Amino acid sequence: MNENKQLYYKIITYGCQMNEHDAEILAGQLQELGYAPTDEEVAADLVILVTCAVREHAEQRVYGKIGELYRLKQANPNLILAVGGCMSQQSEVAKKMRRRFPYLDIIFGTHNLAEFPDLLRAAQVSQETVLELWEEAGAIKEALPRVRQDGLKAWTTIMYGCNNFCTYCIVPYVRGRERSRRPENILAEIENLVAQGYQEVTLLGQNVNSYGKDLDREYDFADLLRAVNETGIQRIRFMTSHPKDISPRLIEAMADCSHVMEHLHLPVQAGSNRILRAMNRRYTRERYLELVQEIRAAIPDICLTTDVIVGFPGETDEDFADTLSLMEIVRYDAAFTFAYSPRGGTPAARMLDQVPEVVSKERLQRLNALQTRISLERNQQLVGTEQEILVEGPSKNDPGKLTGRTRGNKLVHFVGEPQLAGQLVHVRITAAQTWNLFGELI
Repeated sequence: MNENKQLYYKIITYGCQMNEHDAEILAGQLQELGYAPTDEEVAADLVILVTCAVREHAEQRVYGKIGELYRLKQANPNLILAVGGCMSQQSEVAKKMRRRFPYLDIIFGTHNLAEFPDLLRAAQVSQETVLELWEEAGAIKEALPRVRQDGLKAWTTIMYGCNNFCTYCIVPYVRGRERSRRPENILAEIENLVAQGYQEVTLLGQNVNSYGKDLDREYDFADLLRAVNETGIQRIRFMTSHPKDISPRLIEAMADCSHVMEHLHLPVQAGSNRILRAMNRRYTRERYLELVQEIRAAIPDICLTTDVIVGFPGETDEDFADTLSLMEIVRYDAAFTFAYSPRGGTPAARMLDQVPEVVSKERLQRLNALQTRISLERNQQLVGTEQEILVEGPSKNDPGKLTGRTRGNKLVHFVGEPQLAGQLVHVRITAAQTWNLFGELI
């Protein structure tokens, strides 16, 4: 290998923000090794897939992509192909990939992300696939290099793993148990972001509301929010929240902290108590609705979004009707909706009475039609109001306009000068669509 040749990498990421976070760390590691990014796979010396195991569709996309990359490998035998993330953290899936795609150079899991440079060196001299999976997550490693994709908004992981073991979810098995970063490290990272000119931070965790339970002192997510509010960052968001762990202290902190945005993603998953029990969600429909009332009483302008699964094993027409009625009661601003997809290794995959796919798809269509109507009605209520917008830059879908998000995380298009990018401005909403708002600068 010519040591003077510039090497290029391409990272392809599937799934959630935690995977995006992992991709930023991989990019940081590679740039420390002298690699440069490229948007063209054909120009890359290294291609990494950061995979998602939450739904079957994502897995099939990954397998299809690995198959596509074989042509590049044939054309350039020196190309290194690596697969990481939640799919490859599952031992049986990793072994299947090695058998099915013997031309892969590296297969690694979520727990040994920090060791990727060593795996890359091993792959450069090995004639076989380098497969490295740690069964358990080790101690949190701070100060890993990273390359953030946006100079305006950033993700900051505050904790790793999940202890909830919802029966449909593979995450605890591939991300490990909950591990909280120390608050001083989180705050130092955010203060550094402020110094670099970042305006918004999203605090990430599989369940941010349980932050701090494993620390050696009394310090919870409400304490962290109040501390982040004092760092100088202009906007604070967080996800994801488990309803069972939202405390009165947290609601109070959200209401008190001026830089915490009026947006809460609060996954409900189902509106039927019977299905919630089968999912091991550990709250009832009634408690969830009480929680929504408590949040809206403290933060009247809050925008609520959610996740919903239809077609969970054993879901009857009556159970699904309970979900529809809950959606009507809560009136979410938006919802991420899914037809249940069995994940190997989870209890739900072994449950009897799996719902036929045709039934799940029909229910999903009905749910989406309901939420589309509600989302439009919620947006129409904002016409005539004044909204604070963080300007992100030119609109991709509406040439000649700028785009940005409200405090409630709604996308707004409006006419303005390009130099407003990165600034907070005020806009009067003049029109609404289901997923977009339109406005004029005040």
